[in-house]
Formats: sequence, C-alpha cells, structure tokens
Amino acid sequence: MYIAQAFKGFHDWWRYIIGTVAIVAAVVIGQIPFTVAVFVKAFSEGGSVMGMNEADLMGMLESNLNLFLMLLSFAGGLVGVFLVVKYLHKQSITELTTARKKIDWNRFWFAFILWGVIATSFIFLDYYSSPENYVLNFKLVPFLILCMIAIVLIPIQTSFEEYLFRGYFMQGLGIATIQNKFPFIFIFSIASILIYFYLDYVFVFSSILKSAYYIFMPLLLIWLTSSNLFKNIVISKPNSLLYKVLNRNSTPLLITSLVFGLLHIANPEVAQLGYVVMVYYIGTGLFLGVMTLMDDGLELALGFHAANNLFTALLVTADWTAFQTHSVFKDTSLPEAAGFMDVFMPVFIVFPILLYIFSRKYKWNNWQQKLFGTVKEPANESTNSINE
Repeated sequence: MYIAQAFKGFHDWWRYIIGTVAIVAAVVIGQIPFTVAVFVKAFSEGGSVMGMNEADLMGMLESNLNLFLMLLSFAGGLVGVFLVVKYLHKQSITELTTARKKIDWNRFWFAFILWGVIATSFIFLDYYSSPENYVLNFKLVPFLILCMIAIVLIPIQTSFEEYLFRGYFMQGLGIATIQNKFPFIFIFSIASILIYFYLDYVFVFSSILKSAYYIFMPLLLIWLTSSNLFKNIVISKPNSLLYKVLNRNSTPLLITSLVFGLLHIANPEVAQLGYVVMVYYIGTGLFLGVMTLMDDGLELALGFHAANNLFTALLVTADWTAFQTHSVFKDTSLPEAAGFMDVFMPVFIVFPILLYIFSRKYKWNNWQQKLFGTVKEPANESTNSINE
C-alpha cells in the first residue's frame, strides 16, 4: 500500500510540521529571483509594486523571463521536499514515489504520452471547430526559448506539486489517521479555518492580526491536546465513532484534493471564470489522488501532470491564464464562455475514462480497500516514531 510507505521512515507528527515549514521556506527562497527582478524593473521605470495584483506582477517582465523566474520557486520547493524526506524522515525518494522496489518510468511515459496526445487533440479540435477564437501567436526564436524553459522546468513544477500533495502530505495525513487524537485535531483545524474566514470577513484582518492568529491557534491546539479535558475527549464515544470514519485512505485523499484545488483559487482563471472552475481543480486533485492510491505510486500522476502543463504552455495561452507564454496559439475567446466543455467534461467524463484505461492496463483491483480501507502500520515494519 502506498500510504504505508511512510512507516519505513521517521513519521512523528512534529517532523511533518517542521518539514512543511522547511518546504515553504524553500519555495520562498526560490521566489527571491522573481521578486528581485520585479522590484528592479519597477524601480528602473520609476514605479512601485505596491498595490499591484498578481496579474500586474506577472505582466511586468518579458514572457519567457517571467516563466523562468516564476518556475524557480517550484524548483526550490522540490529540492526542499527531497531534502526533508531524506534527512528529516530518513525515507528514500523511491519510498516517497512508489510502493514498488524501484520507480517505474514506463508508467510515467505511458501517462505522459497518452495525455499529451489527448490534450493536443483537444486543443487542435477546438481550434478547427472555432478558429475565430484563436490567433496565431508563433514566433520562432521566442518559441524555441520557451521550449527550453518549459521542457526543463515545467516537469519540475508539476513534480513538486505531486510529491508534495499526493506524496508527502497524503502519506503524512494517512499515518496521522491511525492516532486516536486525529478526529479532535481534524475538527479543530476545520473550525479554525472557518473562524478565520469569518473574522477576516467581518473585521478585515491586518497582516499583524493574521500573523497573530496563525501563531495563537497552533499554540491553543498544543495546550488543548496536553490538557486533562483532551484525554477525556479522546476516550469519548463521539471521538471513537469519528475515528472509525476518518481512519480511511479516503481521508488523506479528500483532504489533499481539496487543499490542492483551493490553492489554485488565486489563479487568474478563477477571477475570470468564477468559482465554478474550482470543480476542475479539486476534481483534478481527486483524479490524481485516486490514480496514486490505486496504482501504489506517483508515476502515472507525475506523467499526466507534466504532460498537461507542458503541452498547454507550448500550444495555447490567453491574456487571463496563469501561464503567459510565447505559445503557438493565443485564445481570444471570452473567458466567461467557459462551461461544460472546460470544467465538467474533463472531471466527469474524460478523467473516469482515463482511470478505466489505466485500470485495465495495470490490472487494478480491490478498489474498496485501496480507496476506503483503514490505514494500518505493516506488521513487518519496525517502529520509527518515538511516540509509538
């Protein structure tokens, strides 16, 4: 089982807290070149970046330079994930990637080529059916530079997201569900998020108040979990019933899919298409998560995600998308026109068909156990947590 791979390394809860902070720090370090470039450009033009939204910041630099610098943050994040896993958790990258003895690159390339062909076909089909919505954007030299940047860095970007969400977080949350205190922490976390959004909506939190909230709530959680009241809660019947519900592979699957989707909420596509596009982002996260659990590894998800972003970046761009590139075509259609074909068809038709293809090729079985079975530490694994 894929989630059980985490038991092969050190898996104390505090390691995941420290690891997450370290990975975020690595992403921030990777953002430094982009931040410096934007400030230098603004200063040289006598302007300021203060008050600019994300779209304005992304439009300050030349398209290829902007893409290169923006993707460096993901490279920093991927390095952070690998270092945290190797040195903090004492887990191999192979164990983070797959339950097989070695990484199956044939799986990666099968998913990459399959989705690359399908995604390219969809783009050209739309181009020939609605040519009025596209203009030729091809310029040889900028496109060749784009190819070099995209081929190297976009797979790094997508690999970071897969290793973080379907890898590090899914394994970490999976083994967290075996603890009888997980239901309380889960409910507390959900309540904290809802309270934050409510207070921010009513009072419009300043940066200082937001920082204070981020510090106060974890401290409150630590205090509560060390109190006598918490001990009574853990042994209570409601907690026991909730534990039986949450101690499932589906819990980390749903949580990581939801978080993966919500982190795209700042994308310019959401501002243009509306919150309905979140169905696509969350649905994609769920699709990649199901693929990972059923196949006992990240290889298919890594291949699909890399192909999806790479071929899109090379073939088509629009003024309102997250990736502004020197692609072959530019989509000039109104973003408000997006609907069933853009959001619902991939999630409810295309992705299930892909899962069927993968399941037939790789002979997936025991769907109920792999998606909804309980998380258990393998009996033959040595205990690598000082808390257990």
